[in-house]
Amino acid sequence: MKKIIFVVLSFSYLSNAQILSERERAGVIDMVLEERFNTILPQLMDRTEIDMWILISREYNEDPVLRTMLPSTWLNARRRTILVFYRNKDKNTIEKLAVARYNIGKYIDSAWDKEKQPDQWKALVDIITKRDPSVIGINYSENFGIVDGIVKTDYEAFMKVLPEAYKPKVISAEKLAVGWIETRTEQEMEIYKDLVKITHDIIAEAFSTLVIQPGTTTTDDVVWWLRQKATDMGLETWFHPTVDIQRSGEVLQSHITSFSDRPKDKIIRPGDLIHCDFGITYLRLNTDCQQHAYILKNNETAPPDYLVKAFAAGNRVQDIFTSNFETGKTGNEILLKSLEQGKLEGLQPAIYTHPLGVYGHSAGSTIGMWDAQDGVPGTGDYPLYDNTVYAIELNTTVTLPEWKKNIRIMLEEAGFWGKDGFRYVNERQTELITIPKRE
Repeated sequence: MKKIIFVVLSFSYLSNAQILSERERAGVIDMVLEERFNTILPQLMDRTEIDMWILISREYNEDPVLRTMLPSTWLNARRRTILVFYRNKDKNTIEKLAVARYNIGKYIDSAWDKEKQPDQWKALVDIITKRDPSVIGINYSENFGIVDGIVKTDYEAFMKVLPEAYKPKVISAEKLAVGWIETRTEQEMEIYKDLVKITHDIIAEAFSTLVIQPGTTTTDDVVWWLRQKATDMGLETWFHPTVDIQRSGEVLQSHITSFSDRPKDKIIRPGDLIHCDFGITYLRLNTDCQQHAYILKNNETAPPDYLVKAFAAGNRVQDIFTSNFETGKTGNEILLKSLEQGKLEGLQPAIYTHPLGVYGHSAGSTIGMWDAQDGVPGTGDYPLYDNTVYAIELNTTVTLPEWKKNIRIMLEEAGFWGKDGFRYVNERQTELITIPKRE
């Protein structure tokens, strides 16, 4: 199965990628899930000192964490699905049980015989009392929406049936659930590298004369081309793409306009600096990428030096920021140190980096938001851990005397933080794309 991943994901933007069939995707998803259950889950339960983790969900109202644990052939939970993970650290074992009528794939065994015990809640209590856990983690969280999955009715029903002796043992599984969502395996990182390459190559085709005819093509034309390209390739986009223009003679838009109310359907012209924000979903992972291109004028063979220098300033902010990554530091600490360093170098940075993985805006340490440059309470206080992926999202404002205005270099690339430090998952943009492409 590993060979399938590497061979089939090869891609050239001049032709469609050999995207895996649904059956092949299922094999990859289940292979990854098995490794995560057997290696990542025990480590995280030990780290967080939770020896029993209970996830409760109902069909079409799934806990976002539980969704990531379903096998490839389960597109939703069924009826009320209750998962129980029990970690016996002394014996170095982990039980993966479902208080449900069915086995959940190959790796979670049904532990409920309805004929012997008709009451699902009492069946859950039997599992708990038999194992006598020290700490019971439940998915509720004030700060992380993704790990706040238990609904009011299920929580109340669970606490009502739970014996009094176990009620003080129930805690938020926030740290365990966030760890599960954010931690990547080596298998996942091999897949991720190809996903980012596919994303880059789609953007490269979008930012070419195959798609853009200056003076005719609009920003919305490119936006919908990106959506359609992903669909035609058998991929999904987890957010609607954006394409915008910065040009001489037009005032730099505010952050709120840039992020939430970009002008649409503007005609792309020679001399424009264009920018896109685009990401795909494939094999239960997400990408998120922002790149820039320059539309060459008739007498130009390269972008103007002042735009080249402006783009280099954006790369410099990336370097400053990622050099401050350190396991155990909070997102707020990394943010403030990076902003201070950038400003001391005469830059005008803004940083709004988020975890990236099984969700696009995922759970983990939030390192700034565009409207919270002094730090983010709660999620920004969460520390950085190894084996995590972040969308390195930021910008720097640059004054261009040639255009008599400020512009914003907005960049975003997937980056991995591990025991050997920081690396981009699959490179980053280091020079402006040109349209037409330079020979």
